[in-house]
Amino acid sequence: MGAGVVRPARRPAGWRAPGPPPRGRTDLAPGPGEDLCYLSGDWRIFQRTDGHRWSLDDLVTAWYAADGAPPTRHADLGCGIGTVLLLLAWRFPALRGVGVEAQAVSIDLARRSLAWNGVADRLEVRAGDLRDATLLPAAAFDLVTGTPPYLPPGTATESTRVQVGPCHVEHRGGIEDYCVAAARLLAPGGRFVTCAGGAHTARVAAAAAAAGLGVVRRRDVVPRAGKAPLLGVYVLARAGDAGPGTVEPPLVVRDARGARTPAFRALRHDMGMPP
Repeated sequence: MGAGVVRPARRPAGWRAPGPPPRGRTDLAPGPGEDLCYLSGDWRIFQRTDGHRWSLDDLVTAWYAADGAPPTRHADLGCGIGTVLLLLAWRFPALRGVGVEAQAVSIDLARRSLAWNGVADRLEVRAGDLRDATLLPAAAFDLVTGTPPYLPPGTATESTRVQVGPCHVEHRGGIEDYCVAAARLLAPGGRFVTCAGGAHTARVAAAAAAAGLGVVRRRDVVPRAGKAPLLGVYVLARAGDAGPGTVEPPLVVRDARGARTPAFRALRHDMGMPP
């Protein structure tokens, strides 16, 4: 393969990449219509230039999931191109993870990213629908993550770009289906970390309750000071383990002038990204 774009690093002078270096197939190159971008530290990710790309949803969900006891077994529902799998594997070098993804284009990109970074021995991506109870063992994961689409079919004009439609529109289920799948997969004491649209707080609570889960904590994510929340991130657990639930102060990504806030710069630092 070749003829794709290898993105150069955009790093301030003197900044050194933290974390474990990639130890895999760094000879792999992006193909036509693809690029290879930096993610955490010196780890990289393959993406389509005209398709679905890693986003704030992925970054904040992985960061929220990393805040707590180090997990040992991780399942990512609808893992897409593998962003959350990679972010958490970079953060926790002993973590073993498996993602479930239905789109063949995304599966291919994710598997090549695992190989490039040298983590295919502890991470895998399985092809299938996250609602299929036969894909992953029940009660086997202390951490489950998922970044569901937010839009019910028929409520928005669907993009025709590669991968993008199913990443935004709930063709294979929304937060309700993700909660049901997570409840099946969680080991005792495990947690499910997910995100949803900023206006979907009540929907998430109802979906959690219907699946036998409860909200441990949640945090709104505001794209710019003065704006409404773009999304919310949630930690869920089995209802008996959830407690009363905590609402944390919003994470504001940019201030009124458009500059990254100290809180968001600290998040990027935690996830191995330059300030």
